[in-house]
Amino acid sequence: MPSSEFYFNVDSGYLEGLVRGFKGGILKAADYINLAQCETLEDLKLHLQSTDYGHFLANETGQLTVSTIDGKLKQKLMNEFHYFRNHAFEPLATFLDFITYSYMIDNIILLITGTLHQRPISELVPKCHPLGSFDQMEAVNIAQTPAELFNAIIVDTPLADFFQDCLSENDMDEMNIEIMRNKLYKSYLEAFYNLCKTLGGTTEEIMCPILEFEADRRAFIITINSFGTELNKEDRETLYPTCGKLYPEGLRLLANAEDYDQVKNIAEYYAVCTIIIPSVRHFASHPTVLSFFFLQVQMNVLAFNNQFILGSSTPMLN
Repeated sequence: MPSSEFYFNVDSGYLEGLVRGFKGGILKAADYINLAQCETLEDLKLHLQSTDYGHFLANETGQLTVSTIDGKLKQKLMNEFHYFRNHAFEPLATFLDFITYSYMIDNIILLITGTLHQRPISELVPKCHPLGSFDQMEAVNIAQTPAELFNAIIVDTPLADFFQDCLSENDMDEMNIEIMRNKLYKSYLEAFYNLCKTLGGTTEEIMCPILEFEADRRAFIITINSFGTELNKEDRETLYPTCGKLYPEGLRLLANAEDYDQVKNIAEYYAVCTIIIPSVRHFASHPTVLSFFFLQVQMNVLAFNNQFILGSSTPMLN
């Protein structure tokens, strides 16, 4: 055991204990069976009162809506996350910050895309995830190119380091926005992976495979979604995160793939990916809905089987 893990509980033991307590409050299979029998949102509220979610709707006296429940659940998550972040010492504080960066990326892309389609910023902001909020977020509609977006807004945010590979004078059209999203995620995942490598110990053992899986998942999705678009093979390869199991040869093969069958053959060649890709028939009919999420949930759940790990908060947020 690395010496740092001997002192883990001094700074982070209390918060890890809280995370494991929250895990105990997650709805069980029996709860979901009961929820499936609910015919109204009031029935759902009544059932949840007997669970750890019993209080988040306590002050809602009017007619319930799906958006109200969604907002209250996010607020509950925000309150818990901010409590953790406010009580975190380094390196846990930086680790928790990294978790929020993916939500920031999604929020920026949502706002840019919405603005492109002439949606008012006041309508778009409520759709953003609160974990990814930052002060300059509402000003993204003033930028016409990635370079303007960086110089006017991103330069003062935590995303500045990830944005270096996205700078260009290209207009903000749908293709360039999607390229920007993937380049941001590439830089983000590689930085998060390097952080976990630096932390070492159990955090590295648990978190690095999770991030490797996410990197490979994105490589497959990017490849499939690029079929039939103007994105050429060279540009496609620049979007792949390089911290996964596929790097380097698997990414080169994906970059040169021309159809779903070739992607499936590449996945079968890498045994670690075989369980991800379903049959050719299912794969071709649902090209962007793969079996990634089931395995991703399993990997996150397994994070609870270890102690002295900063990543035990990750499955609670995914």
